[in-house]
Formats: sequence, C-alpha cells, structure tokens
Amino acid sequence: MGDDSEWMKLPVDQKCEHKVWKARLSGYEEALKLFQKIGDEKSPEWGKYLGLIKKFVTDSNAVAQLKGLEAALAFIENAHVAGKTTGEVVSGVVTKVFNQPKARAKELGTDICLMYIEIEKAEVVQDELLKGLDNKNPKIVVACIETLRKALSEFGSKIVTLKPVVKILSKQFESREKAVREEAKLLAVEIYKWIRDALRPPLQNINSVQLKELEEEWVKLPSSPPKQSRFLRSQQDLKAKFEQQQAQGGEQSDGEDEVETVAAVDPYELLEAVEILSKIPKDFYEKIEAKKWQERKEALEAVEVLAKNPKLESGDYGDLVRALKKVVGKDANVMLVSLAAKCLAGLAAGLRKKFGTYAGQVVPTILEKFKEKKPQVVQALQEAIDAIFLTTTLQNLSEDILAVMDNKNPSIKQQASLFLARSFRHCTQATLPKSVLKPLCAALIKQVNDSAPEVRDAAFEALGTAMKVVGEKAVNPFLTDLDKLKLDKIKECADKVELPGGKKGAGGGSGGGDKKPAAKAPPAAEAPPKSSAPARKTQTAASKQSAGPSKKGKPTSAAGGKSKKTPDSKEVTESELSPEVCEDLAAGVLPAACLQQLDSANWKERLASMEEFQRAVETMDKAVMPCQALVKMLAKKPGWKETNFQVMQMKLHIVALIAERGQFSKTSASVVLDGLVDKVGDIKCGGNAKEGLTAIGQACSLPWTAEQVVSMAFAQKNPKNQAETLNWLSNAMKEFGFAGINVKGFINNVKTALGATNPAVRTAAITLLGVMYLYMGAPLRMFFEDEKPALLSQIDAEFEKMQGQSPPAPIRFTKKAAAAEEDGDEGEEQEEDGEGGHDIMDLLPRTDISDKITSELVSKIEDKNWKIRKEGLDEAAAIISEAKFITANIGELPLALKGRLCDSNKILVQQTLTILQQLATAMGPGLKQHVKALGIPVITVLGDSKLNLRTAAMTTLQAWVEQTGMKEWLEGEDLSEEMKRENPFLRQEVLGWLAEKLPTLRTVPGDLMLCVPQLYTCLEDRNGDVRKKAQDALPTFMMHLGYDKMIKATGKLKPASKDQVVAMLEKARAVMPAKPAAPAKTGGGKGSAEPSRAASASRSQPASDDLDSKPEVKKVRGGAAAKKGAAGKKPVAKSQKDEEDKSGPIFILIPNAKEQRIKEEKQLKILKWNFITPRDEYVEQLKTQMSTCFAKWLQDELFHFDFQRHVKAIGVMIERLESESEATISCLDLILKWFTLRFFDTNTTVLMKVLEYLKLLFGMLNRENYHLTEYEANSFAPYLILKVGESKDVVRKDVRAILAMLCKVYPASKVFPFLMEGTKSKNSKQRAECLEELGCLIEGYGMNVCQPTPAKSLKEIAVHIGDRDTSVRNAALNTVVAVYNVCGDQVYKLIGNLSEKDMSMLEERIKRSAKKTPAAPAKQSATERPQREHPTNPNATFLRKPAQEDPNKLNQARQNAQLSESSHPSIPKEFQLDLDMIEMDQSRVCELPDLVQHKLDELLEPIMIPEPKMRSVSPHFDDLHNSTASTINFVISQVASGDINTSIQALAQIDEVLRQEDKAEVMSGHIDQFLIATFMQLRLIYSTHMADDRLDKKDIIKLYSCIIGNMLSLFSMESLAREASMGVLKDLMHGLITLMLDGRVEDIEDGQQLIRSVNLLVIRVLEKSDQTNMISALLVLLQDSLVTTAGPPMFSELVMKCLWRMIRFLPETINSINLDRILLDVHNFMKVFPKEKLKQLKSDVPHRTLKTLLHTLCKLTGAKILDHLSMIENRNESELEAHLRRVVKHSGNLSGLKSDRGNEKTGMRTEDRMSKAKVSDILSEIFKKIGSKENTKEGLTELYEYKQKYSDADLEPFLKNTSQFFQSYVERGLRLIESEREGKARIQTSAVIPQHGVESSLSSNNEELKPAVYYERLKILRQRQGLENTSRQGLGGSEDEPQQRPPISSLLSSKPSVASSTDMLHSKLSQLKESRELYQQEHNAHSHSPTHAHTRSASPAANLDDLKKRLERIKSNRQ
Repeated sequence: MGDDSEWMKLPVDQKCEHKVWKARLSGYEEALKLFQKIGDEKSPEWGKYLGLIKKFVTDSNAVAQLKGLEAALAFIENAHVAGKTTGEVVSGVVTKVFNQPKARAKELGTDICLMYIEIEKAEVVQDELLKGLDNKNPKIVVACIETLRKALSEFGSKIVTLKPVVKILSKQFESREKAVREEAKLLAVEIYKWIRDALRPPLQNINSVQLKELEEEWVKLPSSPPKQSRFLRSQQDLKAKFEQQQAQGGEQSDGEDEVETVAAVDPYELLEAVEILSKIPKDFYEKIEAKKWQERKEALEAVEVLAKNPKLESGDYGDLVRALKKVVGKDANVMLVSLAAKCLAGLAAGLRKKFGTYAGQVVPTILEKFKEKKPQVVQALQEAIDAIFLTTTLQNLSEDILAVMDNKNPSIKQQASLFLARSFRHCTQATLPKSVLKPLCAALIKQVNDSAPEVRDAAFEALGTAMKVVGEKAVNPFLTDLDKLKLDKIKECADKVELPGGKKGAGGGSGGGDKKPAAKAPPAAEAPPKSSAPARKTQTAASKQSAGPSKKGKPTSAAGGKSKKTPDSKEVTESELSPEVCEDLAAGVLPAACLQQLDSANWKERLASMEEFQRAVETMDKAVMPCQALVKMLAKKPGWKETNFQVMQMKLHIVALIAERGQFSKTSASVVLDGLVDKVGDIKCGGNAKEGLTAIGQACSLPWTAEQVVSMAFAQKNPKNQAETLNWLSNAMKEFGFAGINVKGFINNVKTALGATNPAVRTAAITLLGVMYLYMGAPLRMFFEDEKPALLSQIDAEFEKMQGQSPPAPIRFTKKAAAAEEDGDEGEEQEEDGEGGHDIMDLLPRTDISDKITSELVSKIEDKNWKIRKEGLDEAAAIISEAKFITANIGELPLALKGRLCDSNKILVQQTLTILQQLATAMGPGLKQHVKALGIPVITVLGDSKLNLRTAAMTTLQAWVEQTGMKEWLEGEDLSEEMKRENPFLRQEVLGWLAEKLPTLRTVPGDLMLCVPQLYTCLEDRNGDVRKKAQDALPTFMMHLGYDKMIKATGKLKPASKDQVVAMLEKARAVMPAKPAAPAKTGGGKGSAEPSRAASASRSQPASDDLDSKPEVKKVRGGAAAKKGAAGKKPVAKSQKDEEDKSGPIFILIPNAKEQRIKEEKQLKILKWNFITPRDEYVEQLKTQMSTCFAKWLQDELFHFDFQRHVKAIGVMIERLESESEATISCLDLILKWFTLRFFDTNTTVLMKVLEYLKLLFGMLNRENYHLTEYEANSFAPYLILKVGESKDVVRKDVRAILAMLCKVYPASKVFPFLMEGTKSKNSKQRAECLEELGCLIEGYGMNVCQPTPAKSLKEIAVHIGDRDTSVRNAALNTVVAVYNVCGDQVYKLIGNLSEKDMSMLEERIKRSAKKTPAAPAKQSATERPQREHPTNPNATFLRKPAQEDPNKLNQARQNAQLSESSHPSIPKEFQLDLDMIEMDQSRVCELPDLVQHKLDELLEPIMIPEPKMRSVSPHFDDLHNSTASTINFVISQVASGDINTSIQALAQIDEVLRQEDKAEVMSGHIDQFLIATFMQLRLIYSTHMADDRLDKKDIIKLYSCIIGNMLSLFSMESLAREASMGVLKDLMHGLITLMLDGRVEDIEDGQQLIRSVNLLVIRVLEKSDQTNMISALLVLLQDSLVTTAGPPMFSELVMKCLWRMIRFLPETINSINLDRILLDVHNFMKVFPKEKLKQLKSDVPHRTLKTLLHTLCKLTGAKILDHLSMIENRNESELEAHLRRVVKHSGNLSGLKSDRGNEKTGMRTEDRMSKAKVSDILSEIFKKIGSKENTKEGLTELYEYKQKYSDADLEPFLKNTSQFFQSYVERGLRLIESEREGKARIQTSAVIPQHGVESSLSSNNEELKPAVYYERLKILRQRQGLENTSRQGLGGSEDEPQQRPPISSLLSSKPSVASSTDMLHSKLSQLKESRELYQQEHNAHSHSPTHAHTRSASPAANLDDLKKRLERIKSNRQ
C-alpha cells in the first residue's frame, strides 16, 4: 500500500496519466466529479485536460477505460474547449472503444460521438466514423454504422451530411459479415426516411435480394417525414419549439417541414459522376457520318446507353454535342432524330449546369425541328429541350425562342410557346425579370391573334403560366392591347396552372384586386393634380440618376417614365365609333346651334360655333366627355381643310383641350393626328398644332405619339411640316424625358430627313439628334456611321455641343404614369434602371451572321495548319467587323473560338481574344448566353505564362463583363473549377478581378460559395502574389456571403490552416466593404433614388476622373448601407474629429533620423529593402519606422486596406509637398519605400496618383539641389523600373519621365546598372523600355555612364538584338546606334561577337540611322533633350550641392537659345553655342589679355598657358562637356553624310573649332572618330559622287576643299595630330593617295590646285602624326598595296616615298618612336614578303626601301636594336633578326657611339643585370600593382622605368596567363607613358617655372576630383588630372636637359597626352578662368624666352598672317 499512498497525493491530472491503472481509475473518477462541478464552461481548469482526453478513452485497462469514457463525456459536454479534441478522441473511440466486448463501453463511445456532434463538430465526427468503415475489424465497422444511424436519426439530414454516407453504403452491402450487412440495411432505412426516393439511384447496383428487402422495409415507413429530435448548441431556439410541440402533441408544422426536407437533398448530389467521353466508341464520329442509317443508329445507341448515366463527369462534350445536333437538324430519318434528341436530353440531365455551355447551339436546331409532325419525335425533342432548359436560363435562350416565334410553320410556333409555358413553371419572379418577359410577351401576344387555333391555345397557356409565376401586376402592362375576352382566357389558363412543388404563384388570387385601383383612379377628377407632385419628384430624381454615366457610360433611361406601362386598359382599348354614334354622343354634350354651324359656309358662323364648342368642352365633366365623338365632329367637313386661320386656330386649341381634360384614347388621337401634322408647318396655326400634339403626348404617351407623328410627316412631301415636326419632337423629348421612346420607330425617318434637300429639315434632324444624344450618349452615333463624312461631321459637332450637359428634368408626364406613381409603384421601375443602359443597345439594328459562319469557316478555324487557322480567324473577325452589330446567334463559332483559346500558337490565342473583344462590342447584351461557352475559357487564358496574353485575356474579360454583368460568370461551378487549377497566374488574375468586381454587385448567386474552398487554398499558396490577391479578395467575398458562412467553410481545413485562415477572416471582417445600396423600395421620391445614383456613379467613374471625389462616393455608399440613423451618424462624427487632427504637419522633421536608419540597415539590424514581392515583415518594418516621423492619421491612411484612402493620402502629400519640403526630404527614404509597395498594387487609379506625386517630388528635389543617397536609390529605383514594363502606355510614359528626373538627382552612371538589371526581366515591354532608356542615357551623358565598363555593358545590351520580341530588338538596336553616334566604329569592338543575323541587322540599322541623322537629331534636340540637358556631374559628391552655385543657369540659357534659334535645320546649334559661350560668357570665362602690346612676329611659338593651381571643378564643366561631347559626336557623324551640303555644313563647324586654338582642344578624344568620318567621305566621293553625272563637280571640289582644309588645320596642331591611331592613319593615307592618283580630279577645273593641296596635306600628316603610328601605317599600307595588284601602279610608289620621308625624319624622332612596334610591323611584312619574294617583284624599290629603313634604325640605335624584338612571338618566322645582326656587325664602330647616346637615356643598363629570381620578384610586384585599382598607374610607371633600364627583360611569362584586355591595357599604358615622356620634349620651351605650386595641388586635387564613375577602369584614372603634363613638361627644361624629368611622384599622378575630351575641356576652361596677371606674366616669360627649340615647318609668313587674323577676331570678340 505504500505505493498507493504515493500516487494518492498527486493532483488529479497527474493521476490520470499515472502508469498504475488504479491510479488512473481514481484520477478518472475525481476528474468526472470535477467536470460536473465546474460551473464556468470557459474556466482555465479545462485547459489542463485538453491533451489527456484521448488517453481517457483509449486506456488499456478495460475498467479504467469505462470510467475514462464517462469522464470524457462529461468533459465534452461541459468544456468550451472540447471541440479542439474532436479528431483525436473520436479516432480513439473508433479504434479502441468500438472493438470492446462490453456493451457499456460501446454505448459511451457512441454518446461521445453524438455529444461532439451536438457541440457543432459533426463533420469531423462523420469523417472519423467513415474512416472506421475501412477497418478490418467488423465490430468496429458495425459500431460506426450504428453511430452514423443514430446521429442521422437524432440530428437529421441537415446536420449529418448524407452524400459521403450514401457513397459508401452500397459497399457495406457487399460485406462478408452479416452483422455489417444488417446494420447497413438499418442505416439505409433511416436514410430513406429523410431523403425518400433520392436514395434509390445510388443503391441500384446492390444485390437484388437486398434491394427487395429494402423496398419492403421502405414501404412500411410512415409517409410523414421524420423530425430532428436532438439539437446543436446553436439550435436552442428550435429545441424549445420542438419541446413545446411535443408537449402539445401537435403536428402543425408538418407541411412546412416537408417542403424544407424535400429541398434539402437532391438525389443528383448523392450520385457518383461517370466519365463517358473515353467510353464513346472510337469509330463513333465516322459512323455518325455514315451513309447507312443502321450504322448511324448503332453509333447513337452506344451514346444513348452512356448518356443514361444519371450524373456525368464534366469534360469537353463539344464535338459530341455538335455531332448530335447535326443528326437532329439534318438527318432525314426521324427515328434517328428522336434517338439523338434522347442522347442530348441524357447529356443535359447528367451534366446539368455544365451543359449550359452547349445549350445555345442546340436549342435553335431543336426549335426548328419542331416542324416534324410525328408525335414520338416531337416528344423526344420536348424532353430534350426541357432537359436543356434546366441547364441554362431563360434569358440565355430568349433570343433563340424569339427568332422562331415569327416562323411560318404553326407547329414550330406552337411548340415554342408550349416550351415557354413549361419553362415559365420552373421560373420565379427573380429569374423571370421584366427585361426577359417583355419581349416574350410581345411575341406571345402576336400569337394570341394567330390564325391557327393550336398556336393561339399554346400562347394563352404560356401567358397564363407567366401570369401565375410573376403575378398579374407584372404581366398586365404587356397585355394592354388585348381585348377583354382574351384577357379572361389568359386568366383562366393561369388558374389552371399547377406550379411544381405545389407553390402558389406570385399573382395567385390577386387577379381582380389588381385591377380595381386602376379602374377607380380615373373618376376621381382631382387625382392628376394631386398625384403630379410626388410623381414629378421621382421623375426629377430619376432623370438626375440617368444623367450620371451608367456602368457602360450610357445614361440609363429615366426611371419615372417606365411607369407608363402600368395597367390602364379602360382608356387604351376604346373601339372606333361610327359617325352616327358620334353625332348622337356629341349632341348630348354640345349645344345644337354649335353642331349646326360646324360646317356652315360662312367662316364667322364657323368661328362662333368653335367658340361655343370650346366653352362646352371647358365646362364638361371629364367622366362624361365623349372624346372620340368630339374630335370626329371637329374633323367633319371642312375638317382639317379649314381655310380660315382663325377657325383653324380655335379648332386646334379645342383638340388640345379635349386631350388634356378628357380620357383621350389612341383611337381618338388617330382621328386628329393627321390634321395636326398637316398644320404643324403653318405659320399661323403651327403653334396651336404643336400644343395639340403635346396634349396628345400627355394623354397617349409620347413614344406612341412621336412614332405616329413622325411617320405621318414623312409620308407627306411638305418640308416645312417635316422640319417643324422634328422641332416639336426635340422639344417634347426635353419636356417628357426619353423614357420608353422607341428610337427604331423613327430612326429611318430621321435618316431620310438628314438626306433631305431642304436645309431646314436637315437642321431640324440634326437638332433632334443632339437632344437624343443627351439621353442616349455615344451609341446613338452608331446608327449614322454610314452617312457621308460631311454630314457626320455636322452630327458630331452637334454631339460635341451636348457633351457634358445633363438632360433636363421632365416637366410633363403621361397621365397614366402620374396616376400609377401615386400607387407607389416606382420601386419596380428603379429595378429596371440597371438594364436601362442596355435598352439603347437593344435598339440598334442587329445583323444575323449565323449564315456566314459556315462549316467551311469553322473547319478552317480548327485546321491542323496554323496558317489556315489564322485565315479562318481573320475571316471571322472580318465578318463581325463588317456586320457592326450582330444578334446573339453566331452558329458554331463559339466552339471553334473556344478551341483557339488553348491553341499552341500564342499569336492565334491573342487574335482570338481580340475577336472576342470585338464580339462583345458587336453583340452587346446578347453575349450573356455565350458566357459559359466562351467566357469561362477566357479565364483559362489568364493562367498563361506570357504577360501579354494574360493582359489581353483580362481586357477581353472586362469587355465581356461590361456587356453581360457578373451574374452569369458567378453562376454554376465553372468559376470554382477554374480556380481549382493550380496555376499562380490564373489564380492571382481571377482573384484580382473578383476583388475589383464583387464590391460593385448588390447580389450574387449562391454559387459564389463554391469558390470559397479555392479562395482558402489560395490564402496559403506558395506564390506570394496569389496569397496577396486572395487576401484582397477575402473581404469582398465576405461582403456577399457573410462572416458566418465563411467561418463555417473553414471547418474542412486542416487545423493549422484553419487557424491561419480564421485569423485572416477576422482581419477581413474589419475592412469588409459595405454592399452598394439597393434602391429603396419604400421611401419613394428623391431619397430613394439618391443612394443608388451615388453607387452607380462610384461604379462607373472612370479611373481618370478627379479622384478626390471618390472617397465622398464611398461615404454615400456607406451611409446608404447603414441600417439605422444612429449607426449612420457615428462614423460621421468620428470623421469630423479626424478632420480637426489633420491640420498639423504630415511629416515630422527628426534630425539625423535618416542617417540612423541607413546605419541600422548597414549593420543588418533591420531588413534590407530588397524583395521580389513585399512580404508582411517589410510592411510592418516600414510601419514601425514611419510611426516616428509621419502624422498618425496619415500613416493610418497609407496602410489602410481601401485603395481610396491611399489616393486621398497621396492627394494630401501633393498639397503639402512644397510647404513641408524639408520634412519631406528628411523622410524621403520612407516615402520612397512606401511608394515601392504601391508599385505592387494592381489598382491603376492609385498607380497614376503615385506617379503624379513622384514627378512633383523629383521636381522639388531637383529645385532643392538634393541628391539621393545610395540607400534611397537602391530601395526605390529597381521597383520603379519594374513599372516601366506596365501594359498601359500612360503609366510607361510617366515612369520614363520620372527616370529622366531621377538622373537629375542621382548620377546617371548609377541609374545605368539598375536599368541593365531591368533588361533581364521576363516582361518584354520592360526589357524594351529599359533598353530605350539606356540609349537615352548614353546619348545624353556619353559613354561614361556605362557601368562597370562600356564593353561589358554593351555586350549585355547587344544580346538583346536577338530577342524574340520585336520591340526589344528595336530598342537594343537603337541603343547600340546611340553608342555608335557617340564613339563610332569602336562600337563593333565593344559589342563583341554577334551572330551573323544580328550583326547584319545592326549594320543595316547603323546605315539607316546615318541617313536619317540630319533630320532626326534636330527634332530630338528640340523636344526630348531639354529634359536631359542637365546631367549631374558624374564626379560630384552625393551630398547637397553648395547652395550658392547655380549650375542650371548657363544650361537654361543654352537651352533657350537652342530652342529659339534655328539656323540650318539639319544641324543642332549646341556646338556653336558652346563656342559662343566660351567666347561671350563674361561672367564665367575671364577675358583674354590685350594682345596688342606684343610684337606679333614673336608669336610664331605656340603659347603655352600654364596650368593654373587646380581647384575642384564646378559641376558646371561637366554639363558643358557632356553636351559638347555629344554634339561633337553628332557633327562628326554628319561629316560622313551622303548629302554633300550636310557634310560641308558639318566640316565648316569643325573647321571653326579647329581654327581657334583656344577651342580646338575640345576635339581631343574625337580625332580618330573625325578621321574615320573623313576617309569614309573620301571613299564615298571617290566611288559614288565622282561617278554621278547629276552632281555639280564644283560641289565636289568644294567638299574636297573643306576636307583638306580641315585636315590641314588639324594636322597643324601636333597635340591633336598625335591622337590619330595607326589603323586610322593607314586608312587616311590610303584615301589621300588614292585622291592624288584620281585622274578624274585633274580634269576638273581647280583639280590641279586640289592635288597640290593634298600633297601639302600628306607632308603635314607625315610630319605631325605620331611617328610610330605613321611608320606602322605606311608599312601595312605598302604590304597591302603589294599584295593586291588591283590598285593603280603608282600607289605603292607613293607609299614608299612617304616611307622615305619618314626615314629622313628618323634621326630627330628616334627617341620618341616605339621601336618594338615598328620592328614587329617589319617582321610581319617580311613574313609576307621574304627577301626572295621581294626580289621577284617588278621593281626593286620595296626591297631597297625596307633595307634603308632597317639600316637607318640600326645606325641610330646600334646593337640595342636587337633588344627591341620583344613583341615578336616567333622570331624564326622571318629573316628580320638575321638581317639586323648582319647590319649591326657591319656598322660596329657606329654602334658604340650610338650606344653611348642610348646609355645617356637609359642609365648604365649593362652593369645592372640582375639575377633571374630577383627580376621575377620585382616584376611580379609591379604586375600586382598594375592589377590593383589604386596603384595601377604607379605600377605602369614602374614597369616603364624597368623596361627602360632592362630592355631585354622578358615580360612574356607574366602576361601569358592574363586576359587579352589586360595585355592590351598594359601595352597601351606603356605607350602612353613613353609618348608623354619623350614626345613632349619637342614642345618644351626654355622657360623654367618653379614647380612647387603644381606639385602641391596634385594631392588635394586627387581627392577632390576622385571620379564616382569608372569608365574602363584605367581610362578614368588616367584622365583624372586635366592637362598638367603639358605644363609640367614645359616646366621641366629644354631638350638639352633630358635628365631633368619630373620626379616619379608627379609622374604617378600625371596624365597622358591622349586625354579625354572631359579633361581637355576642364583644363581649357580653368586656364581661361585664371586671372589676367598670371596669364600676362607667363605670356611674357614665354614670349621673351631666348631659345625656341621648335620651329614650325610651314612658312612663317603664312603662319603669321593666319595668327594675326585669329587674334584680331578673338580680340574683337572680347570687346
């Protein structure tokens, strides 16, 4: 017992878990007591046992288990949390309790299950019990079935879902265990009680004996339905009611319950769907086409067997339906027709709603086939059409039915009416709206008067059924034209009708009651005046409503007018009276004298008679006034032929009086109308006639009167009458409103009027159209599209006038309408308002195109070859566009198009979508019946992976919904089936669409519930976008389905999912939008119309409207939805309070807050703003960060669920942008982050507002001179670039504008990588736009923007030339062309290898652009460029710009000048402006000194302006450079133009620059480009212009002169001339020598002079160019000319002459040339022409030339020349080395002398040999430096020094493994250092200026100008320092002191002579800006220097003159 005492001390919950069973038993007992004691169901005590209950029931000890079960039952009954344990406990009961032998245990187990059901967990319990049926232990199976039976018996079929139970029932009958079979039988009997015969089909397949037994049991059951005897916790009210009934023992509610239970279970739901498509015989489609009817019959019988299955699996039955339809329609064998009809009936019954897709195709065929007389066929067809009706709606079939109502065959008409009668029985008031009933009743009324009795009877039956279903009140307005006999017949039929389910019809029993008020109304004389007041109000309200655009932008017809159609049959059906009767009646009310004098010959007597008549009418009582008799008296001779105008006026006035005062019928009206119309145009009587017409309009309704009057007027020939009639109608429409007017009725007459010869008639017609336009809107124009353009423009002008006006409120009403409104009838009218917009569409004349949709066309569309399919689609599109407006009958087109929506060829899918959009417009509301067939497949396309297809599908979807409304889409399972597809694109598109559409609907079909499981799945989808869309859609679903239903639907989810979804539902509940207000049916008058008007306005407001009005609309909507006044007031009060808070600042300026945020992000304390789609944690983080610096109310708005609030918030931010600019900048990072979130919204309204704000924001930042930080840009730019691929043009345009503005506040070079990233997008639009933008950046900012290097960027850009998308290809090509315009042919190197196709496209584009260039850039520069004209300095720091500087000024000045001035259209003025600026801008550029004081003959020396002490350069220079560089590029590109004048213009501009030394430097960096353009032009002249006889040779000479003049100017400036590269020099020399040898030039006048100039130029080029490049160029040229013998023989001679001249220069130039390169070229030459081959040539001159060159080189350098063979890889390939050794040997003594000179230069090389290891260390150290970013320059300098010292050093091992780029980089670097050290020595002057100033400036300058942008890493570093070298070399001493080089420290930072244009410009401007004193001092130093080492080669006199002229010009400019 010691053990016992241990566990007895434990708490209860621990005892229950103890390993000793006694302890557990004791624990269970205590727990049981405890559970019964705890009073509070929510007590925390329950929580302790949650995890233990399963153990209670599954205890291994039987005794303990029993007690455990009792305790568990008590727990479940009393604990609030018990529901959480359902699954595990019931599962435990099934497996561990139901198998126990003790009956008590099983009983408790069953009770536990039932208790769980009671606490609302029926579904889980049922699932566990059904799982138990699969258990191998039959005891468990029996117990499960028994528990299910008890549950059903007690709780009923509403709580226990029968479908899954019935599903497994038949399986249990097959069990081996008898006990199971018996229990199954009992369960079947129990189920039968609840659902009766619905159980039979699922049990058809069980053993016949068992079935028989069951039948016997079923028969015994009582007929009264069972009742629920146990209730859920939520059904306590029902429980009380049940107990009360039990107490009374009453059976009152039986009938009611029966209806409920019958409706509860549909046998169809319990059935398993059968898949039959795969079971159709393979040869079915062949057999059905067979000629033998027996084969066709076999095929049909096979299908009939399959179609008999009561429930069919959904699938594509299109082909099968088409085959059956063909048999029904075309087969001659009636037996087969009925067989096919049976198959169709079976399919329709088995598929139900899923068959609706095909209904539209089959019904017309069946209706046509009713012409068959055989009863069996007719019966089969009836069954088929009835089954099909149940799968669709009457609305969808109404068009087809109406189409056959006019058929000549009476059988068809009869059967159509009978079908309608049967169909009406299945309808309710809701499913049979007026819009559907009205046309059907009209058609049936025609049939009531048919000659065939069977047709009449059928029509009566149909009308009777309709009356029974919707009530007399609804049908009577359509029956106004029937006489009493027929009406009675209809009512009789209505009484006979039995509706299914024994329901009473809506109108049942109220037949007579309905008519009474109408009959009583007329006698009350005061009624009209009284009633007109409220009526008028309603009219006004309604017309106001119609003024706002409805959903389609077409005004809805005014509501009030609709009530004209209320029953008033007594007035309308006045039969015509004979003249005698009329006279008698008139005699009764008129004085005898009056009647006698009516036709007197004396007009005065007639006048007197009229006066009497008038008095009598005025005093007569309305009830007794015989209107028809009176008007017939007036029409009596002379009647309307009255000649005296006074009598006539009187007569017309009386007609108006009678019409106003009496009960004036249409019969009376037709007596007088003719006469009135005849007098309308009369000058004197016209007014009275119009008055009469208006009165008749009031009495008989305007629509009827208008139609009659217009047709009468146009039956006459009198144009005056016609014009006045139309004028009257215009006015009448304004007075009466437009309601009910049948436009079709007189539209043809209006067309006639438009074509009339009389202008008054035309004018009147156009005015009438203007008035109609007020009411109808744009669709009216559709009637007149075919008119002549001149007329159409007049109509358009009239419409334009009416634009924006709203129609006036009606002031007159038809009497009947006024009376009816008094009955408070306008609720119904407003219901029709929704359809009012479509009424106008219904009026349009529609074409039936079904006959054009031939089977050939359909088979084309379905062909295997896509081209033929495309042809078919093109034809279909053409048919639709030709027809303009079409009926809903389009034959087999829907199925054909449906097939194309899933076409493998995406182009065809796109085309099909376009056709569907076309269909929507053309078909209008008739489209509804095609929603299932064609609309739903469009949704499938939303899942396509291509964005453009998804966008097109969404556009199509929207176009369809606009016509059909949403109801059709939401009905049935189609939408939920689509959402089941696990396609993220489809899901997000559909959910987004639903979220947009659902809030606008007042009601939705219940089938929306089917989509909820899919919605929940989407909430947990892997794809973030899908989840987000699902969350957005959640509140809109809840708004229609209600929170409770949605929560209930979560029951089937897994527990984890359920918790998540329930939490989301709670959130959604808080933001659930209010339903749009339904028009109130009670209030009447204005109030009722207001809310709906607001709702419709908010629905239809286009996105581009002023958005601020939207929140207001929202309030109205909310207000209308508020249930009670008090509830409505609260929010209003709250919002007023909010308003007060909103006056403070919206952003709070916190110092250093932004810096802190940047720091936190760097330290990774917070998430980096980087995502593909924004996750919740980012949003939360942003909220937290914003909370400190955003106003609370603003933050709430910004993160509100409703997008309207976002729009509002952005509106406020726009207002405060300027006033709170400082604070805005302090929160800029957060603002931009919030906007990036908005980029992920799909709402265009918000997006447009966002872009509007961003444009203003960046404008403000630019004005404030603010620069974005990297942190801000990184978290914003990538997301902005996403939007550049938006499908809407307007968005893309705005985003591009913002990108352009972004470049003003953030360096373009840093925007570049973002755009490069954007080009990798999958969205082709985005790729294209990013590429375009890159092109613009390169155009605007030069190549410096390309990051990381131009080569890398361009390779990536060039990849897109091969893109699949045309727009991307074009954009890529344009971008590369932009690069070409900047850097010429270098572009080919940069883009790397392209495929042949891409390269040819590019070359073609470059050629085209060269042709277009003259015109295009001028345009571009005037329009686009100003936006980009102000690039920020790429090197500037990214903090605020110093406030005092305004870099914009100069730029603006330049823009203004550029825009205002245009001299030659093809040349932009930028370039000249730059020059002017340098010369004119006094404020920025210092004046040049007064040069007159110097002797000009001393100015032969070029003046070296010293480098000023460098200061940080203002950003202004960069602006200047960027635009200058791009302009120079542009002008150079024009030099090569095919148009001579363009080229001359460009050359003139360049010449102007080159002639002015102070400006010529801007050409630096562009020399190669310029020379390439020049020799291209030379080639063009040589090959094209010279051969063109049409061209004036003087022009050619002029062009040549310009070219040579330019070259001479260029090559007279050594610094520029030396920039020319070897390849370019080679081509240039080729061009010039070819020109010298061109015989055609000599023959032209001045040709000789030209050739002399060329000669001079060639000498200049040879002298001034870089000597190494020149010699190399000539060697290569010589080699080429010797290889190709095609050229002129003199060519190679001239090349050799040039070489000799170069050899002559060698003694002076040997130190500056790169021997290695020259020897490499000689080596290559000798490889091609070895000694032997050279000697074989005709002439020995080439051989001699080469020997002379080598000899001279050896002579000058001696043995050292052998050290310069380093660049030759394989020296054995040529004889060069051997030859050199020989020469060196021979001239040994010379070489010693030369080597001394060499040693002077290089230091004692021979003594300084080092060991190889040491060499290797040193070199590897140097190469390491070159490879690093920072020390690359230093490394190159050291390498150069090293090579100078050890010229035989072998660099090969170090370069071998490096990239080609690195090798060429090193080579280029060394060359530049070499040229800079040696080449410059020649320009040195003797003036020595102390160096420290410059030295000290270097380091500081390095820091200040450190570039932010690398343009090819090395180039930028080389270009860093302006042009110090020039000056420093000048400082370093003369040629005689070669050792005095600047120290290495200065060389490290020095810059090569080939500087970029940027730095040229920097240095030039800074030189000009230096003060005059410094200038003069330096100038004097120069000009008085005694030695001039360098003299010019040209004649001094010429130079002097030239210089004088230039100086004069500059001086005059300065003054």
